[in-house]
Amino acid sequence: QVQLVESGGGLVQTGGSLRLSCAASGGTLSNDNMGWFRQAPGKEREFVAGIRARFLNTLYGDSVKGRFIISRDNAKNTVYLLMNSLEPEDTAVYYCAAGALLLTLYPNQYHYWGQGTQVTVSS
Repeated sequence: QVQLVESGGGLVQTGGSLRLSCAASGGTLSNDNMGWFRQAPGKEREFVAGIRARFLNTLYGDSVKGRFIISRDNAKNTVYLLMNSLEPEDTAVYYCAAGALLLTLYPNQYHYWGQGTQVTVSS
């Protein structure tokens, strides 16, 4: 059973940057399509970014295009989310997900989830 652990969240001012990490244990991520999602209080879980297992194609949610970058290091069994030009609207709990058959923005297609890491952007 793959276990995912996110880290790197915290408090940052508007315009700042953070890099989130998602480390896997109990299995390898090298064959998994990976995704980052976020959920703000009172809102539905929102797709942020995804990356394919092979060929490293990426997909981004409209609200983060041009600001966030997803990457992976299969040797370290880790996926990253570099978040630049952060805005208060980016405040949410960020979740890492794995196990989707395709690169997809639908959360119900992912089988494994981390516990989440809080990102708070102050204005």
